[in-house]
Amino acid sequence: MGEQTRDLIVVGASAGGVEALREFAGGLPGNLDAAVLVVLHLPPGGASALPAILARSGPLPVETAVHELSLEHGRIYVAPPDHHLLVRDGRMQLSRGPTENGYRPAVDVLFRSAAQAHGDGVIGVVLSGSLDDGSAGLASIKSRGGLALVQDPGDALYPGMPESALARVAVDQVLSANEMGAVLGGLVREPTNGGSGPPSRLEEVEDRIARAESAIGIGIPEVVDVSQPSGLACPDCHGVLFTVDELHSRYRCRVGHAWTAQALLEQQSKDVEHALWAALRALEEKRDLARRMSRNAREHGFGYVAERYTRHHDEASGAADTLRRYLLGGSLLPGGANEEPPGESA
Repeated sequence: MGEQTRDLIVVGASAGGVEALREFAGGLPGNLDAAVLVVLHLPPGGASALPAILARSGPLPVETAVHELSLEHGRIYVAPPDHHLLVRDGRMQLSRGPTENGYRPAVDVLFRSAAQAHGDGVIGVVLSGSLDDGSAGLASIKSRGGLALVQDPGDALYPGMPESALARVAVDQVLSANEMGAVLGGLVREPTNGGSGPPSRLEEVEDRIARAESAIGIGIPEVVDVSQPSGLACPDCHGVLFTVDELHSRYRCRVGHAWTAQALLEQQSKDVEHALWAALRALEEKRDLARRMSRNAREHGFGYVAERYTRHHDEASGAADTLRRYLLGGSLLPGGANEEPPGESA
């Protein structure tokens, strides 16, 4: 049996990720002795142009990941929209398991799966993106003996993901996106110990959830069996969130939606904004209706009733003006402004 090497590279990116991935793919050697799996956070609808973009950017062939397709060295596989990408027994698997931080595919799902399937034979790469996606998954790779590479935050269009990884994980190298290819060409030839310990109960649960496998009758615990209620609610299904990782501040609900604290805070801010816009609409409708009723009462000689509706009008009008000024101030989301969503470009 031949010596085991680091022959699986998993890459995660979000906002600004297309540009970073183009640089990354352009630097990879044409004789790379590893398979490369890529997750870019994408909206669920439509087809992804990323495989075609990356195929034009570097020497390696690029294709969309296919369920149960065997991994081949010297190829890049891209997660399709609305499907998690996982690894098992040298094959890719696709699932429509619950979203993580609102995304499917999700970077952490790929990273955790690769760590469990390939142990110290994995190299994890975090590229441009906002918030803290990928940090927990990169920590899983490191905990099982794999290597962690992170894009230099100064080289990233959105430094949030690289900065979070650097703050939470003992990263092996920090490089610009176009420098990583040459470095990886050498790292994949390094021998490994060829093994790692069995997964924890939590890792079993999270792997089952991501693969959309039922726990009924197979002896695997559920989220409620391996964690404690957090007192927070899931933005996706409004169920109770359970704390599954204190170190990285991660939460899951009973049905499997996963959130980091940072992503949860941003989503809650968005939910508050949506609720406030709905409240503004209701106040303006109340103002207009009260004005109409006041006019009608006055026309029919009911002066006292007209004054009462006028007070309702004035109160609603004042509250609506105050709320509108607050909403247009742009201070609802963390940091005071929306992050640009991830996307693709040619």
